[in-house]
This record gives sequence, structure tokens and C-alpha cells, in this order.
Amino acid sequence: MNTFPMLATVDLGSNSFRLQICHNHNGQPQVIENIKYMVRLASGLDENKYLDEASQQRALECLAQFGERLRGFETKDVRAVATNTFRVAKNIGEFLPRAEAALGFPIEVVAGREEARLIYTGVMHTYANNGQKLLVVDIGGGSTEFILGSTPIPTHTESLPLGCITYSARFFSEKITQKSFQAAINAARSEIQRISKEYKHQGWDVALGTSGTAKSIAAVIGAQDMGGRITLAAMRVLADKIIAAGNVKKAKFEGLKPDRVDVFVGGLAVMIAAFEELDISGMAFNEAALRDGVFFEMIGRNAHEDLREQTAEQFQKRYHVGKNQAERVSKLALQFLHDLAQNATVQELTYWSDYVRWAAMLHEIGVSIAHTAYHKHTAYILANADMPGFSRQEQELLSLLALGQRGEIKKMADVLGNDVMRWHAVLALRLAVLFYRARLPMDLPPYTLLQYFADEQKYSLRIAKDWLDDEHPLISAALKDEREQWGKIGRVFWVEKI
Repeated sequence: MNTFPMLATVDLGSNSFRLQICHNHNGQPQVIENIKYMVRLASGLDENKYLDEASQQRALECLAQFGERLRGFETKDVRAVATNTFRVAKNIGEFLPRAEAALGFPIEVVAGREEARLIYTGVMHTYANNGQKLLVVDIGGGSTEFILGSTPIPTHTESLPLGCITYSARFFSEKITQKSFQAAINAARSEIQRISKEYKHQGWDVALGTSGTAKSIAAVIGAQDMGGRITLAAMRVLADKIIAAGNVKKAKFEGLKPDRVDVFVGGLAVMIAAFEELDISGMAFNEAALRDGVFFEMIGRNAHEDLREQTAEQFQKRYHVGKNQAERVSKLALQFLHDLAQNATVQELTYWSDYVRWAAMLHEIGVSIAHTAYHKHTAYILANADMPGFSRQEQELLSLLALGQRGEIKKMADVLGNDVMRWHAVLALRLAVLFYRARLPMDLPPYTLLQYFADEQKYSLRIAKDWLDDEHPLISAALKDEREQWGKIGRVFWVEKI
């Protein structure tokens, strides 16, 4: 029986954009529709890493078509992830809102290691490895992911700036020669050398290639009657034929799809470099890809098996967070958020409750660096650490909430803008931290209520006068300071003593 509705994943790669719509059939994707467009986004990056208008328009046209197909889907049933070109483009901040508007859904820009983890998740759900250690290599348009693992959680995830589009453009814009091909291999080996020692030390039982480059190499090798596996010897034969012909098109490879011709040689050079640098003896192609990992993770989130929750708990352990204090702050912050968000939808409240709770769980991790300005250290860690399950935007949001938990509120004015729920989330966490500065259990008096009056841009905290002034004078003094902080940015924070 189908427990969940149709789910849609959107994979915005540097080479192709894909929309996959699936039913959850007993935990496995039953594909309803799979749409792919060769957008070649990475080819639009100039030498200064700015995405040109032509490539942006190609992307927007594709996203608009995806958006049309996704009409009627709820936000919770669609997850769109963007990879390397979205990570490196310097003008992505201007392009991303346009892309989200065209698609009609939020787009998560995932970090390289998060992309690697999602790819591995897809492989682990589709490949029967029987406890064997896997090496997974995924050559994309702008980056290549290398993953090691034998259990659902990988032991090593790396993303290197090697791609079939970027290497094809960088080394093979003219006639392909032995010299240019070897230069591409050497450059790729130099990048892979950063991880080769550790990966070879760890070792693996099975090597798998995923996504378009591995698929096209395996297909061409098979069409050349050189077996069904990717080997260094077979790839060298392909390279020699390309060099002799001068380009891929003239080599006339059977099994190579027309949309892969322009980027095949760059991907081949990267794969040869990986084989040589890591001493890979042979590799099989696996159909699983990023979109599959995203699908399986969506199922996990719907089944309340959210990796982000596990990551937050692991970070608490790693940074020796006082769990009792984190729990106290979390509980009160959520109470305040619910007070403030009376007009929010259930979906909005659920969304923001998760982030306020995670921020509360992790608001003191910066203390492990230094207690002075610990909120700034916390914000830095949350923005820059590898946090499995969280996208870049999600980490930036956690970082923002952590930064706003104390200190001058003026620093938050520009970054929060007019987003009411962000202001609510910051204030909820900020007051919870303020109330629990003594790090002791405490019950607020009955009828304590935090309200927001939109017309006046006013926050009002209603609380018992005796409890505040007589029993907790330090909190009373801190709330006076808080009122002054909000006044500096033209907003009202008022304490109504009853």
C-alpha cells in the first residue's frame, strides 16, 4: 500500500537538469516520469566564475517547464537540489531567486560532500553490496565525487573540481592531441592526489561509477566489444582513437549518445586520471544517482528518520554541548515561536519549529572554541562545517539564528530584511537564551505570552511583575537592555508587567 503521495526530485547538475517523479512503492521508487534536459550550465561560467545570461536563460526555460509539470504538488513533496555550478558561480545570489520563481519551489544548493553523501545514499539503496566496501566515483559536469563506505553512512566523502564540461572546455576546445589529453590527465591527477593516499590506505572491494560520464564510457566500451566493465586499458584504446581522429565526433563511437559527444573527452580524461591515481583495477556502472539519494532521503524525512536530526545530535556530542541547557532553551524558544506565529500556516510553523529547535540544540557549540563571543564561533561552525542532511541554505539559516541569539540586534537588520518569520525565530531563540542565562531549571509564571503586532512592528512580552522584578531582577535588567536594542533599529520590544 502506498503510504506517501507522489514525490518529485529535481537534480540541477552542471551538465543536465533532471526531474524525476516517483511513487514510494514499499520504500522503493516507482518512476512515473523522468525528464532530462542538457542545460550545460557549467559552460556558461566565464573566467571570473560569473554565469552568463545565455546559460541562465537556458536554465530558466528548463525550470519553467519543470514547474509546469509540478503544478499541484505540495512543497513538502518536491525537493530540488543544485550542485557545483550553483556552488561556484559568483552571481548565483541574483540568479537563484529567478530560478526558484521559474520552478515554483525552493532550490537547495548542496555542498560538495553533501552531494557525495546523497549519491552514495542512492547507491546503497540500489546496490546489493553484502557488506563489501564500495568506492563510488561520480563525474559530473563541474565536479567529481569520491565516496567510500560499506554501511548506510559513508566513511569518506570528497568533492573535487573535476568535471566533463569544465575539462572539455579547458583542454579540448581545439583539435585533440596526445599532448592536450595528457595535460588534462595530469591536471586531474594533481587534484585527485589530495585524497589518493588516504583512499588507497582505506581500500575498497568494489568500484562503482555513477551518472552520465561513467554510463557513456561503459556503453562505448561495451559497443567496442571490450567487455562490460570500465578498465584503464579499454579507456586508453578509446583515448587513442579520439586522438587519432582529432575529436570525438570523428571517432564515431557506437554507443555514445549525441548529447554526450561534446563532453565525452573531458569525462574520459578525468576517469583515466582517477584510475591511475587511485590504482583502480576495474569499475562497474551503477544506475543510481543524486536524484535517487534525494528520493530515499525524502522517504526517510516523511517517515521521521531525518538525517538532520542525527547530525544535530552528533554535533552536540562532538562539541560537548550541555544537553540539559540545550533542551531548556529549545523548549522555551519553541513556546515563544508558537506565541508569535499565530497567523502562520501549519506548514510554516512546522518548518520554523524545526530550525529553531536545531539552532537551540546547537547554540552553544562555539563555546568549545572560546566562551567570549561564543555565538559568533557557533555561527561560523554552522555555516562552514560539513553537516550531513543540511543544504547550504539550511546551514546559513542555522548560522543566522545562532548569530542573533545575543549581542546587538542591529547586526541582524540587513540580513533579516522584512521576513517576519525570521524575525520571530531570532527573537524566540534570543529570549530563551536570555531567560536561561543562569543555566538552571525554571518555570515561567502563568499567562506569560509573547505577542507580535504587525501594524506597529511591535513585540510585547506579558509577564508577572512580581516574578520578574522581585524574584528575577537580572532577567528584568536584561529585558530592559533588550528593549533598547530593538529601539536602535526602529522596532518596539515592550515588557508588559501584570
